[in-house]
Amino acid sequence: MSDAAQPTAAEVRAAAEAVKTALDRHLAAVERRTGEDDPAVYEAFNELAAAAEEYDELLYDRYDEVTPFEIPGTDDTLPPYTGPEEPNALSVLIRRDYAVVEPQRLLAQAQRVEAVEEDGATADAGFDAASGTVHGALGILFGEFEPDEIASRHKEFGLEEGDSTLWVTAADEPTEPGEWLEAPFESTDPQRVVCRFDVSAVFDEEADDDLEDGLGPHGDLEPLDADR
Repeated sequence: MSDAAQPTAAEVRAAAEAVKTALDRHLAAVERRTGEDDPAVYEAFNELAAAAEEYDELLYDRYDEVTPFEIPGTDDTLPPYTGPEEPNALSVLIRRDYAVVEPQRLLAQAQRVEAVEEDGATADAGFDAASGTVHGALGILFGEFEPDEIASRHKEFGLEEGDSTLWVTAADEPTEPGEWLEAPFESTDPQRVVCRFDVSAVFDEEADDDLEDGLGPHGDLEPLDADR
């Protein structure tokens, strides 16, 4: 960056003062919080994150220095929320990935279910029925058990967990019965996602990388822009 485009020392100082003010506001909001999802705390957090990022940018541009802050943000995941402040309806979108690592275990479980449903059919006869194929067995098991039960018992069914995500989206009014069944995820508006929860092995790998670098769970924090 050229000298003419660099921020002034006064601008850097003003950004530092903005961080101090945002810290005070965030602490005050936390002290007055009315519940786990208090919107005042959420707003104060976002203001603090923005102020810290602005200070970090100006500090780097002016002095070629960085801060020890890492503020988790939504820039790489979801856009800012623009849905109703008081939603009248919610949609919960869930995706869980599995790998079929033990097909025989999967088939055996499906055959047991099918045997009970057929009132006395033997497990061996199951190979002539839907449970004799992997896709048929999956249909039987996911038709018999709730997704949460399969998630908690996946090893019994010969499955291995992959990534999973859960999105809670806000709506003005409940949808009409049958309205979205043919394309359940087609009309999802990312700006109406109230919250999301992701589970992935990549997070564990990142934690392992930190430990290999000599960083404990309370070790040094990365700067806001790790590419610098």
